Amino acid sequence: MTPAAIPAGATASQLAALAWRRLNPERWPLPPQAFPTGAALVGGAVRDALLDRLPPQPDLDLVVPEDAIALCRQLGRRHGGSVVVLDAERSIARLVIQGWSIDLARREGDCLEQDLGRRDYRLNAMALPLGAEPQLLDPLQGLTDLRQGQLMAVAEANLLDDPLRLLRGVRLACELGFALEPQTQRWLQVHHARLADVAGERVLAELEKLAASPTGSVGLAQGLAWGLLQPWQAAPAAPEAAALLEQLGPEQPQRLGLNGTEAQQALPLARLAAVLDGAGLQRLRSSRRLQQRVEQLRRWRQRLGAESPDARAERLSEAERLRLQRDLEEDLPALLLTWPTEAAQAWLRRWRDPNDPLFHPRAAIDGLTLQRELGLKASPRLGSLLQHLMLQRAFGRVQGRLEALEAAQRWLERHPADVQPAPRRD
Repeated sequence: MTPAAIPAGATASQLAALAWRRLNPERWPLPPQAFPTGAALVGGAVRDALLDRLPPQPDLDLVVPEDAIALCRQLGRRHGGSVVVLDAERSIARLVIQGWSIDLARREGDCLEQDLGRRDYRLNAMALPLGAEPQLLDPLQGLTDLRQGQLMAVAEANLLDDPLRLLRGVRLACELGFALEPQTQRWLQVHHARLADVAGERVLAELEKLAASPTGSVGLAQGLAWGLLQPWQAAPAAPEAAALLEQLGPEQPQRLGLNGTEAQQALPLARLAAVLDGAGLQRLRSSRRLQQRVEQLRRWRQRLGAESPDARAERLSEAERLRLQRDLEEDLPALLLTWPTEAAQAWLRRWRDPNDPLFHPRAAIDGLTLQRELGLKASPRLGSLLQHLMLQRAFGRVQGRLEALEAAQRWLERHPADVQPAPRRD
């Protein structure tokens, strides 16, 4: 994606036709004719169509001149899908259908131009009316911003109308590779504290998108420097987090040889964990699973330190190594992103082997089998035995059921108090 995707010298009608070809409405789950007269496609889909960066199923945002919630429910009954009311007061609803997300919003003001004037950034304030003739409506020179590769707010008051737009500006600049216009940047810095008024779930959604964008590490560092993340940021923050973010640029996955799926999972998590801890994520109302993943990654980063973490890891006790691999079995590449290349790739090779007993720890034998074969009862000591057997398997000293039973018997001989009488068999 570059501004060069917009042909130089093209007229508004030519650009509108180009955008519609890229949007390919024949693929939409609802045809444009399903929407009422006066409806228009607005926002990100228009912008991304002009920049030729549309995903296969872009989110579609439409402005309609009537009650959007009632229309959304009507379309749901007629075409299927599920309806979600997003804002009852402002009449905004979402239709989720065939894997697509279509947001409908009642037009604000007497005309579409007035509605566009209430939006966040000029490049989001363009519209494609769903009429017979392709037309690009651009009252605020959003196309100019696209050509120049800059992000400019429509107005200061518009940013404050929904303070999430402050963080969205950082995120959009990173996603698009655009520069924030100087006055817009000053507004983001001056009003950073207003972001705390936004619901945590909405802030987290923006942060996750920012962390996943190519230059998300730069954006998160800006958010820290400008105070946007202050209500939720982890301690210690600032210099330590900024230094870590510098190591988490878009080139890091390629340096280690991560594939696309591995990079998409590891890099955003590593970046989030640089600026947020479990407590901050809890205040943002994240899932408990995300809180746990971030806390485990942060704990092992701190435990291993920044200097020669691979050497420190190798000096861990066997029990600590097993704990590390159990904690980070899903997310080990996120830890390796800042390691020296050779050591990181060596660990990555083992992690990619699903049969590696240390990097993918599994029980050597299940508890029910131990209870049945050795006459044991469920107890904390049985848990200790299972943990012992997992450790033996992880380091290659136990393989298979028979060896596990023999190792269990040896362990029980050293812990005679835990041996229970075998059940009588009549």
